[in-house]
Amino acid sequence: MDFIQLREKDLPARELESLAGKAVRVVREAGRLGTGQPATRLLINSRTDVALSVQADGVHLRGDDVSPPEVRQMWKKYGRGVLTHENPTREPLVAVSCHTQAEVVQAAANGATFAVFAPVFEKKDFPAARPAGLAMLQQACQAGIPVLALGGITLSNARPCLGAGASGIAGIRLFQENDIAEVARILRG
Repeated sequence: MDFIQLREKDLPARELESLAGKAVRVVREAGRLGTGQPATRLLINSRTDVALSVQADGVHLRGDDVSPPEVRQMWKKYGRGVLTHENPTREPLVAVSCHTQAEVVQAAANGATFAVFAPVFEKKDFPAARPAGLAMLQQACQAGIPVLALGGITLSNARPCLGAGASGIAGIRLFQENDIAEVARILRG
């Protein structure tokens, strides 16, 4: 399964909601085209209210954000989640940003759907961020929850992340600086 995280921290709520609504329509329309590709799910960064409003598939939470149980409680109370073959219960997907094995263990204990572990490698834009490396990624992947590797991911180091136990990879620059379809084809190959 592929995920798109809408991460626009600086947009006012109304503008974010409008953009998220458009993104939901585009993702759902692409899914209806029957491309034969895995379904893509849209997560809204740290805004459960916006995710609910536009009927996104879930949220991506910061480590200091509300907890996965709080998201699920809001979803149950206010949600009109989309009923699909892949999501027959309308439960939200809840991803949590993690930087240590302990945070991944906590995300699992809190019922997160998956964790995003970062930074695995040195980041060009933020060299001060100390990379965790593959050994720490491997330890984090033993926490009983799917873990996506993030941070300095390239086409050449994505496979070692999977070899360390990551369920997948996440990236920003990897997809912004390359042809997305080509990157996806290579990673799936």
